[in-house]
Amino acid sequence: MNYKDLQSFLSLCSHLHLGKASEELHMSPSTLSRRLARMEEEVGATLLVRETSPLSLTNAGELFKRHAESTLSDWQQLRNSVSGEVSDLQGSLTLFCSVTASYSFLADLLARFRERYPLVDLHIHTGDAAESILKVENGEADIVVAARPEQLSEELTFKTIMPSPLLFIAPKNATTISQLNQAEVDWSAVPMVLSETGLARTRVNHWFAARDITPNIYAQVSGHEAIVSMVALGAGVGVVPELVLKNSPMAARVRVLAIQPELEPFAVGLCAKTQRMQEPLLQALWKTAAL
Repeated sequence: MNYKDLQSFLSLCSHLHLGKASEELHMSPSTLSRRLARMEEEVGATLLVRETSPLSLTNAGELFKRHAESTLSDWQQLRNSVSGEVSDLQGSLTLFCSVTASYSFLADLLARFRERYPLVDLHIHTGDAAESILKVENGEADIVVAARPEQLSEELTFKTIMPSPLLFIAPKNATTISQLNQAEVDWSAVPMVLSETGLARTRVNHWFAARDITPNIYAQVSGHEAIVSMVALGAGVGVVPELVLKNSPMAARVRVLAIQPELEPFAVGLCAKTQRMQEPLLQALWKTAAL
């Protein structure tokens, strides 16, 4: 059991709702449910009663909650003691990320970095997530937030921050795309809204190829955020990372399709050139991400 498990449990205690806690933690409800089950197995007792709405803590859960609060408080005090005074490290870093990353988990990371390294100038550039790896390879960014590519060059170092499942999404109105209402969906006839390039496009292409299906591509767009918008407007079925969908203002206007087999999830994290990893500024951001 680790500190992230304890943080997850306290989030569940705060919300007493699996869905709301999973949104706060930027993970899927199924992932959070598995994490809770693993904690209960290690403790040897049921911690939360799932049959009630809202969820309710068992006696063992109340004890475990106090343990989690005490442990995390002690850990925070240790971190503060070890970190000591604010660092006088100076310089500048250019970071490239998608818009979604900039206002989701990255906001917390940069806030912690700013607190510890106030003299470091951060230049944040946003754009299509599919361009992230190329940006760091070309030297246009010192570090990027990206999905870990299937084949990572030895010239790059990657640190996973969080997983993000890849989801098939459709308009909320079930009648908008009639092909989806068939008992056996003819995927060659379903209009698809896909990213032009990038890992998501590669994985959905493999999904169709494995079934010997030529997809009916209605539109190809730059940026996953635009896919959610087009799907919400009824243009077709899209494929986006769960992280993007959770942070989209159009999320309430789309639905997630239960597609089997599921696409391989993204591993979202930081990426930089390996030869530069000994530079103090990159080490500082890397170290902050590990806290």
